[in-house]
Amino acid sequence: MTSTNDVPVSRGDDTRLADLGYTSEFRRDMSLWANFSLGFTYLSPVVGVYTLFASSLAVGGPPMIWSLVLVGAGQFLVALVFGEIVSQYPLTGGIYPWARRLWGRRWAWMTGWVYLVALLVTIASVAYGAGPYLSAFLGIGVSTGNTILCALVILGVALAINLAGTRALAVAAIIGFAAELVGALAVGGWLLLTERHHGLGVLFDSFGAGSESGYFVAFLAAGLIGIFQYYGFEACGDVAEEVPDPTRRIPKAMRMTIYVGGAAATFVCLALLLAVPDFAAVVSGADPVTNVLTAAFGPAGLKVVFGVVLLSFLSCALSLQAAASRLLYSYARDDMIAGSRVFRRFSRARRIPPNALLVAAVVPAVVVLGSIVSEDALIKIISFAVLGIYLGFQMVVLAALRARLRGWRPSGPFTLGRAGPAVNVAALGYGVLAIVNMAWPRTPDAPWYDDYLVALSGLVVIAAGLAYLLAARPYDKGGAPSGDAIPQEVPQ
Repeated sequence: MTSTNDVPVSRGDDTRLADLGYTSEFRRDMSLWANFSLGFTYLSPVVGVYTLFASSLAVGGPPMIWSLVLVGAGQFLVALVFGEIVSQYPLTGGIYPWARRLWGRRWAWMTGWVYLVALLVTIASVAYGAGPYLSAFLGIGVSTGNTILCALVILGVALAINLAGTRALAVAAIIGFAAELVGALAVGGWLLLTERHHGLGVLFDSFGAGSESGYFVAFLAAGLIGIFQYYGFEACGDVAEEVPDPTRRIPKAMRMTIYVGGAAATFVCLALLLAVPDFAAVVSGADPVTNVLTAAFGPAGLKVVFGVVLLSFLSCALSLQAAASRLLYSYARDDMIAGSRVFRRFSRARRIPPNALLVAAVVPAVVVLGSIVSEDALIKIISFAVLGIYLGFQMVVLAALRARLRGWRPSGPFTLGRAGPAVNVAALGYGVLAIVNMAWPRTPDAPWYDDYLVALSGLVVIAAGLAYLLAARPYDKGGAPSGDAIPQEVPQ
């Protein structure tokens, strides 16, 4: 395999990495399609839509589907900015090393901290969310015990696949992508053919949703289905040192994740919407997903559908574990976190960081087991998940904009040219609005700390990170380059 300059890809990749100050221990076993599949299964349209469809439809009615289009456009801008960065800095860990090169060590440490905590909590939430579907698949009652067992099984299977190495991860990601995409198209297509009860006009009819607070407010709340859907493309960059020719392939894989994942999610959502017989009943609290799928497929067919859904949850957890482990390894490689010597240990036989992978399974398992004591406490912990991911995104987008204003010109094979600054500003504006929407208090009848739960959880994580940053000063350790994207910038 050769690059466009007729230089062997492996040699050119190693040279480029050496210029950035690193010698990689990973094996470049992940093709473009495997890299894209990793991002797709992390984004997981089936997991996102099936998890939030009922609540979003109840709050916003059928027009909530337009949030998938709006959020997809906003996150596409973020993906373009990330594409420029990874094309110049194809480093394992993604968000942390990008922030390090664009801004400096302290900013990078906080960016990585917020994102790492969010990833670990998201792994727990995905594994826990699979519980009801496993119960339905097995025909047993939904209970806390069954949900915990399912979550632990998913975490264990995902860990086993990840520990097998990059090639096993790549194969599993492609299988997960194929199964999820075929399942989404098959289920959606069958619903449109056999269970369609409405025309497209319902997509503009709220059916009474938002009548008390005004529809715009209701749409923003329902729009969380879109906000919770469109992330995962950054995982393509987390494994940059495992992809041949990453400076070209990863930006393309990121864009493909948005295109294909967004289209699949919108198609599934549309099919479910048109198959709901009574929107007013859903707005009043009825569960539409199980009812629609049971009517369309019957008990036996429903088990097949739930089997695909469970596979989607597993693939999503697998990709999240891979992303979290590479981020932790990247931290440890730069000696930027307590226990760096342990977390940067590398298996030369399987070419993976086993201890970092264990953390990406054990910490989420502990979070899940906490629901034995209090399911409410688990919900409070998980409430930070998506907010933290968006915060991590926007800390990188802000770092990129700051670097541009100080003279940075993206120099990788993929650049936006003159459009770069405008796209960067638009991506930052979108991200800030999305974060405000997620953190906005919407339960005035609840205690104030529950009403502001998402914002408070973010503040707690940031405060804990700042306390560690000031006390331990991890940014003073290690000699990896930082702040060098900006011409003549003194590294911080």
